[in-house]
Amino acid sequence: MLQLYLLGQLVLAITLGGILGAQREYRGRQAGFRTYALVCAGASLFTAVCVNFFGPTYQASANVAAQIVTGVGFLGAGMILHKENRIEGLTTAAGLWAVAAIGMVVGVRYFVLAIGATLFIFLVLAIDDRRFHPKVKERDAIIENKNE
Repeated sequence: MLQLYLLGQLVLAITLGGILGAQREYRGRQAGFRTYALVCAGASLFTAVCVNFFGPTYQASANVAAQIVTGVGFLGAGMILHKENRIEGLTTAAGLWAVAAIGMVVGVRYFVLAIGATLFIFLVLAIDDRRFHPKVKERDAIIENKNE
């Protein structure tokens, strides 16, 4: 029975991560559905294994959580690229880090929090910076012209 419950948690983690990844894929970003879904699923599985099989002791949970944060941070760092006079991939890296947190929340069975966090993060990712900061396009054009 526990295995079916954990499988349900995995499905929820893949779904929530996939929703955020699909939004990024729709926007044409580096990491999409599969990457976000896998990061969320992995974080959820590591957390669930820790809680269910090693016991909910503080030290074991803290160690696993720290390793998830570090590992996903390393993955996110690989997404950040410096191109000419701009940096790309910061939002993708932050999104991967956030989706790992969602996976961890699913792993400790805080499902409502995981769904709510997914909704709010989706809204943040859906905001178009150029819409709120019209000078972003203008600034990018000025930087490109200076290099010519």
